[in-house]
Amino acid sequence: MSDPKHDTHPMRTPTAVLTRGFDPALSVGSARPAVFRSSTYVFSSPEAAERAFAIQGGRAHAAAGEKVDLIYSRFNHPNAEILEDQIVPLETGAQSAAVFNSGMAAIMTAILALARTGDHIVYTVPLYGGTQHFIHEFLEPFGIQGTAVRAGQGDRLVEAIEQTPSLRIILIETPANPTLVMTDIRQAAEAAARRHPRPLLMVDNTFLGPAFQHPLAIGADVILYSATKYLGGFSDLLSGVALASDPELIRKIKSRRGLFGNILQPDECWILDSRLPTVRLRMNRASKNAQRIAERLVGHRHIRRIYYPTLFEDAEQIRIRIAQCDYSGAIISIDLKGGKPAAFEFLRHLRLARNAVSLGGVETLVCHPQSTTHSSVSAEELEIAGVTDGLVRISIGIEDWRDLLEDFEQALEAAG
Repeated sequence: MSDPKHDTHPMRTPTAVLTRGFDPALSVGSARPAVFRSSTYVFSSPEAAERAFAIQGGRAHAAAGEKVDLIYSRFNHPNAEILEDQIVPLETGAQSAAVFNSGMAAIMTAILALARTGDHIVYTVPLYGGTQHFIHEFLEPFGIQGTAVRAGQGDRLVEAIEQTPSLRIILIETPANPTLVMTDIRQAAEAAARRHPRPLLMVDNTFLGPAFQHPLAIGADVILYSATKYLGGFSDLLSGVALASDPELIRKIKSRRGLFGNILQPDECWILDSRLPTVRLRMNRASKNAQRIAERLVGHRHIRRIYYPTLFEDAEQIRIRIAQCDYSGAIISIDLKGGKPAAFEFLRHLRLARNAVSLGGVETLVCHPQSTTHSSVSAEELEIAGVTDGLVRISIGIEDWRDLLEDFEQALEAAG
């Protein structure tokens, strides 16, 4: 691998994502990275092996520019190193990254690397159902308590940050899944900075990053991704990423990753790396599609409410969007007047859009969160979060927006 940290002429993002961290001379002259499918690696010397294990075990730190021998693919491998180097310039403010075999693996490993029994987590809701389930069903029995604050309620979030004892982590998902309500990252970072010891601010940036929202630049410590979504973009692999401006945080996360064995495998690293140069292109097209469709569905007689950032009328939501986001993204949620029966009929009558969970693919995916992605969340928490039985989440793809709009309109008529 090349050493991008010591480049004398920093490259712009579109160039760095294609060239950073990869030396063709180390891949028999291949113009693009090869796949290194090996479980173990030969050491250059006994001393190099000792040094590699000391660094992997946290007993020593790599010096600037030091080339450390690889050990075993549970800890690291060439394709992970290349991917981690090349994904960094996509995220404004990032200096280091760790890749995982799923988004939940990234979330779980980051939290368990940085929190201890007796600590407290403040998190916004609605939150991805799997993350909320992890907090309640895994962390809390191990003595790591969670406190939920409704997304967009900045004063209550600040109050929770200031008053929660033993607060270690603030976890924000913005826009929220699936209501798209936005939380002020800078406000949370400033509240965290007033505490000693300062809690860490983690942001799930899956919906808008890396193209449209840059949390590290406004005070976040760790960014988490389900890279299965927009980074992967084709609904054909599972992956997750954690990024930080402080490499020491990523070092701690990677140490836990080595223990858990949830690193992303070489083949998937190679596939995901090949998708990075087109992330912004795909996200831009999908976002433009979503904006057009959302604006044309406003006032539809079978829709109670449309959730899309540029359509929010709340002054605080408008302020956050303008200050925090470049564009509004490609997720739309609609609350149908007929509740769950209407939502199911809408899904049943779709012709182009596909009834499936996940999001961020080139194809349009639609789901009913209350009965799928958020089915493990309690009725009380769903009500607090505003996830109704008529809510449908739509991940707009890169098809022609006019065809999608026609599909939605005919399915709405059938549902009505």
